[in-house]
Amino acid sequence: MDRLCWTGILLGLAFTMTNVQSFAAAGAATWSLPWWAAWLLDPMVSLVLLAVLRAEQATARYGIRTGGWVRGAKWFTLAATYVMNTWQAFADASAALVVLHSVPPLVVFVAAEAVTDLRDKLGEAARGTVVNAGEHPAPDEEPAPKRRVSFEEYLDRARSAWVPGTDVTPAWVREVSGCSRGLSSRLAATLAEEVRG
Repeated sequence: MDRLCWTGILLGLAFTMTNVQSFAAAGAATWSLPWWAAWLLDPMVSLVLLAVLRAEQATARYGIRTGGWVRGAKWFTLAATYVMNTWQAFADASAALVVLHSVPPLVVFVAAEAVTDLRDKLGEAARGTVVNAGEHPAPDEEPAPKRRVSFEEYLDRARSAWVPGTDVTPAWVREVSGCSRGLSSRLAATLAEEVRG
């Protein structure tokens, strides 16, 4: 998945490079110095974009949130690529050219936004862990083996959640303690007897 996304991003940026070169060359004579210099514009923008995307992907793997400058750099480079690709098409008022020159930068934009989240979620799935939103385990962290919870631990959870006036039912015990359906009746009976006493 990761390789396919990055291949799509690189192909999209390669497609945009020729459009940006012709935009930047602005009719300069072929092989002249301005014509050669125009070839530098798109790689300059694309390399910054790729560096930001890779850094964002690496930090997401460790659960580190990047700041506004990172997101701003990504959006600015994507917007710059889009504008330089479509400028002539909009100037010519050609809907077909606008669509043709819009698709690759927009695919790059969507893939750039999705690739970090996809890799993060696929990593969690490969490790067999369920992670709540906003929590990210270290990439090499082994999930701790699940320990069996004892009857007393479930009962302690229910005791700490109980307040006067609470109707102690098996459903309530399941909700506050996380115990199984089969155990909840016994826990409810024990706790109800305690609170009556």
